Amino acid sequence: MISRCDRMDNNNTKNAREVVVPGDKLDGGNLKAGENTYMLDGTVRAGILGVKMVRQNTVSVIPLGGRYMPATGDTVIGMVNDIGSSNWMVDIGAPYPAPLHVSEVPWKVAFGDTSKYLNVGDVVMLKILMVDESNKISVTMKDSGLRKLEGGRLVKISHTKVSRVIGKSGSMIQMIKNITDCRIFIGQNGQIWIDGDGLNADVATKAIKMIDEETVRSNLTERVKKFLEKEIPQGEEDKENEEGDE
Repeated sequence: MISRCDRMDNNNTKNAREVVVPGDKLDGGNLKAGENTYMLDGTVRAGILGVKMVRQNTVSVIPLGGRYMPATGDTVIGMVNDIGSSNWMVDIGAPYPAPLHVSEVPWKVAFGDTSKYLNVGDVVMLKILMVDESNKISVTMKDSGLRKLEGGRLVKISHTKVSRVIGKSGSMIQMIKNITDCRIFIGQNGQIWIDGDGLNADVATKAIKMIDEETVRSNLTERVKKFLEKEIPQGEEDKENEEGDE
């Protein structure tokens, strides 16, 4: 016999995989409007093409694909792909180029000396200063936490899955960092930089790819945790350290 709770779980799983288009009704008034939705006549409706997701009495829509469109204030990770006399061109995965001017870096760069500071292939963490009406992008590396990222590796995911990788209040990414002991920086453009020991970095990469590919599946956090603990089992020394800290 199937209980009422089982039926609810089945319904939620079905809804979690439901593709919706702009204007589709998502709820008759029992749920709160989440990301990429809007209210009309007391009904939550989809604001974009995507996958319906219901969590904690809130209904949202996860976008389906599409290129990253920069927005003022976004923190992004990109790779230098060209150098000029007074700027660097940085690929941030957007449809338009992102020039980084010498006035927006933390160094005093003389005209023509740009290659002494950043070269083609270098990875940088930037902030979007502005996107004007003609889609011209202005970026900076002078704000707090922005920097050149040396070593490590870049992992590319859909920019629409970034919030899922971060998790509620940073819970998902913090779990990955704690278990793998890796440094991880996330760009809102879907570029993620990972730095750690070979095996641990490999596991962190696989965990992030799992989230990217299985976003709409249920119990994702628990499955990612089980994967991490299987790949990087906790040693006896770590357990003793934890017990000693209690």
